[in-house]
Amino acid sequence: MKMSKQAELDKIKADIAEQNICAELAKTATQLVFGDGSPDAQIVFIGEAPGKNEDEQGLPFVGAAGKFLNEMLSGIGLTRKDVYITNIVKYRPPDNRDPYPDEKMAFLPFLRSQLEVIKPKLVVTLGRHSMDSLLPGLQISKCHGQPKRYKGQVYLPLFHPAAALYNGAMRQTLVDDFAKIPLILKKIN
Repeated sequence: MKMSKQAELDKIKADIAEQNICAELAKTATQLVFGDGSPDAQIVFIGEAPGKNEDEQGLPFVGAAGKFLNEMLSGIGLTRKDVYITNIVKYRPPDNRDPYPDEKMAFLPFLRSQLEVIKPKLVVTLGRHSMDSLLPGLQISKCHGQPKRYKGQVYLPLFHPAAALYNGAMRQTLVDDFAKIPLILKKIN
């Protein structure tokens, strides 16, 4: 009997804990922050790592950046239930430092497995770390808001909502880039 997508995702989550991925990070984090949303989503958003609020609630993008993400989603007629949201690194790095390259590498196979299960039409990378891990060699300042096809998957690199919170010009850029999502999906379909 074929497992449901949700059951497959639950298994990937269990594998991370079982294989003790990034044990050092796990020690300082409250819990594993795996992902949130619909396993049947057409769009997957990928950030870099959980922050303080995410670590406490066990959900990605629930702090100020998450509120901004929710606003942008509603701006294109979607809610969190319609999409899937995750991070490359699944544990909060201490003091919200950037994830280290080896931490991103350790979690990448699990992220790829998540994407294989969900099979989104569009993967939206939020911020430089997420883009670098999935689309190596690009500069976010040059390619944000431009869809890229890589190994059969369409990606849309965007600035991270947290970066835009404190920068009005970047905020508008992110809102404008976000508004392209429905059009990009139409083209893919």
